[in-house]
Amino acid sequence: MKKSLALVAGVALLLAASTGRTLAAGESVTITGEGKCAKCALKETKECQNVIQTEKDGKKLNYYLVANDVSKEFHGKLCKDSKKVTATGTVKEVDGKLELTLTKIELAAQ
Repeated sequence: MKKSLALVAGVALLLAASTGRTLAAGESVTITGEGKCAKCALKETKECQNVIQTEKDGKKLNYYLVANDVSKEFHGKLCKDSKKVTATGTVKEVDGKLELTLTKIELAAQ
């Protein structure tokens, strides 16, 4: 029983360490990437939802924007056309997806 508990604790610690600083609860992050619609551009969802796609270590990361006033107001700029954006907010992982709750988003300088 103690070995199982130690194993579970070790795995939890490794998972926490591997998610990195961007997933720290309540910590504000700023990311820059390609803003697009999960429905129209990525064909991943049944309804429109903004996504910011970035690349880290050669792997694409999708940050799904949580529906709030900031993301809803900006959606029209990304629905049919992908654009480079810079966004600030808090990130958390939900069901294996990164969710970004925005406090600010704007088109990035080209």
